[in-house]
Amino acid sequence: MYFETSFPVRYYETDQMGVVHHSNYIRYFEVARNAMIAEAGYPIERCEKDGVVIPVIGVECRFRLSARMGDVLTVSAAIDSVPLAKLVIRQVVKNQRGEVCAEGSVTLGFLDSSTYRPVRCPAPLVEIIEKNT
Repeated sequence: MYFETSFPVRYYETDQMGVVHHSNYIRYFEVARNAMIAEAGYPIERCEKDGVVIPVIGVECRFRLSARMGDVLTVSAAIDSVPLAKLVIRQVVKNQRGEVCAEGSVTLGFLDSSTYRPVRCPAPLVEIIEKNT
């Protein structure tokens, strides 16, 4: 399953040198993965309504090239396998020239929203991933 979205760097995301602050790449990852899941038909809000919350349990990010004010970034999210208890999403941030600014992965867990105990990936999300991988 693969998805990408694009948007310009916003002024408030940069430092005095016009360079994107490192913490924003994690936000960019979130924008892409939430949009991917929503566009596939199972937005986070529906998952929560179904009684499952999806916490981030791990993030890995390698910085390659500074994104800057004026850049238009394309952020991708990819799922390579059907999850059981954890979902790993590979993510890449590129500038308008196609240069990789950052890459990494986010690992999500699944918890019952009333007990906060681990559960399997919700069936609707499993079905979507199976169809698209």
